[in-house]
Amino acid sequence: MSKVLQAKALKKQYIMGEVSVSALQGVNFFVQKREFVAIMGPSGSGKSTLLHLLGGLDVPNEGEITLAGQQLCLLQEDEITVLRRREVGFVFQFFNLLPTLSAQENVALPLLLDGIDRHERQVRSKEALKMVGLEDRADHKPSQLSGGEQQRVAIARALVTEPQILLTDEPTGNLDTSVGDRLLKLLRRACDERGQTIVMVTHDPAAASFADRVVFLLDGKDIHEIRGEQVNIESIVEFLTHLDC
Repeated sequence: MSKVLQAKALKKQYIMGEVSVSALQGVNFFVQKREFVAIMGPSGSGKSTLLHLLGGLDVPNEGEITLAGQQLCLLQEDEITVLRRREVGFVFQFFNLLPTLSAQENVALPLLLDGIDRHERQVRSKEALKMVGLEDRADHKPSQLSGGEQQRVAIARALVTEPQILLTDEPTGNLDTSVGDRLLKLLRRACDERGQTIVMVTHDPAAASFADRVVFLLDGKDIHEIRGEQVNIESIVEFLTHLDC
């Protein structure tokens, strides 16, 4: 299998006043095509920072990232923007839907930004909403939708461009268990049936158990991973407990 996303020796520091805070300290990371990888670790371990760097939303102080065959450090900012828009879908914990747009208009927005004509935008956004079971809520504004429905709209928006890679940051963090479970099954199907590669940051062992591989971070370093039959709630909880010791 080929690697569609790879990071080598990533370092990231943030300046807070007169203090330099190291978020990542030489992290190496990769994802194979059609793989579902979960990233876990304590608060402050660098999970979200890593995800933002992988998606080209931020730049490392050191190290290199190859995204969909393109080395990001060799691209101009506008080229990274186009690459990100066409190859990467993002799903965040707080939905980030535009309140004045309907569900379908929110889903169609990335297509509009990419210059897709109106008819194709309508067709593809309707198909994406159908995929997440919300075709009957297409005309509803975010305020008229439940939290779970809003997150499904966010997933439809991320999938509508048919990206190679889907990056998700705590996608079930604000949802109850049953709604979160349905969303995780949807992500699993996107990987298995649509061939999309998924990277998910999560603190939840139950969510991580949907992945093919779980990578653990601690103090800005990649320290361990489990895969295959080891990816189950019990093994994940056991290792997280070890991290807290």
